[in-house]
Amino acid sequence: MDGDIELRLVERLQAGDATALEGLMERYSSRLYRLAFGITRNARDAEEVLQDVFLTVFRKIGSFERRAKLGTWLYRVATNTALNKRRGLAATVEVPLDDLLPTYLDDGHRAGDRSFLLTDWSETPEEELLAGEGRAALDRALAMLPDGYRAVLVLRDVDGLSTEEAADALGESVSSVKSRLHRARMALREIITRSLAPKHALALPRGEVSRPA
Repeated sequence: MDGDIELRLVERLQAGDATALEGLMERYSSRLYRLAFGITRNARDAEEVLQDVFLTVFRKIGSFERRAKLGTWLYRVATNTALNKRRGLAATVEVPLDDLLPTYLDDGHRAGDRSFLLTDWSETPEEELLAGEGRAALDRALAMLPDGYRAVLVLRDVDGLSTEEAADALGESVSSVKSRLHRARMALREIITRSLAPKHALALPRGEVSRPA
């Protein structure tokens, strides 16, 4: 049923009925804004991306093939627009992803502060990690990821797209998206660990430690 409604909206828009764009905006604005904000990490930029997306839709709806999936096409337009917005920011300096990944000693043990080794997030309730200081750490971690890695993480883990849909939105192969998603998740976990591990370790009762991750 939803597909039929969307198809009629597309047909009307392709026929020149500009009011049909409002229907598409009602259905997709919140999802595309969330995606745009996830990539740009800035509310004003996300709003501008959203406006540019629907302007692009209005101008290029004629090139949309009706056998394709509308949502996937809109995600592709939004992803490209958001990434282009980020590239246009002259002051943006990305930290190389390798600098955000965990490092290991020659003996195979994890390098870094001892508190990193003592931290185990596996039993931390999700609501606790996503609230207060944990939520702030997660937001900072997302902002630190290089744009391309943050984009695939947002598409897969925030918006819940399949690997195939994320690959289509990014214009990349499925294998490339899988590899980038794995590295992005590792980096995100590492950033959060570096941020919260020292405080977590200090909060433990004397003589008690978490199991090594």
